[in-house]
Amino acid sequence: MAKFKLDETDHQILDMLIENTRTPFTDIAKKLLISAGTVHVRVKKMEEAEIIIGSSLTLDYKKLGYAFIAYVGVFLKNTSQTKFVLERINEIPFVTVAHVTTGKFNVFCKIRARNTQHAKEIIFQLDDIEGVYRTETMISLEESINDKKRLMHSIFKEM
Repeated sequence: MAKFKLDETDHQILDMLIENTRTPFTDIAKKLLISAGTVHVRVKKMEEAEIIIGSSLTLDYKKLGYAFIAYVGVFLKNTSQTKFVLERINEIPFVTVAHVTTGKFNVFCKIRARNTQHAKEIIFQLDDIEGVYRTETMISLEESINDKKRLMHSIFKEM
């Protein structure tokens, strides 16, 4: 696959799609003074180059009753158990993110819960997984920064 070079129009298209993945191509075209067909072709090329991989939906977890966020560092008895433990973690739907890491923890997880009691139950589920030595939890007081566009703009400046 050849390397795909993004230009300013591609950057602007991505900027609008990051803001709202459901923005119609016709709206993007009007704002950029290009045809909707051009937007479609450019997005298709970015998908084929795997710069765009699917699209996502952002949920308001507070409105769904899952405003409590905690981060759980998982210590394993043996690193050879990583795959097995990750498979068990994947069975817990309230663990929304899990990273295999270096440093203090073997695995680092983000959980969403209804409240502290529910979070405790999720953490106990993690603790009960065979191969987990112990866990360490940090409670999120607020998500202060969650901005994909800042990184994207920084990457574009480097290109």
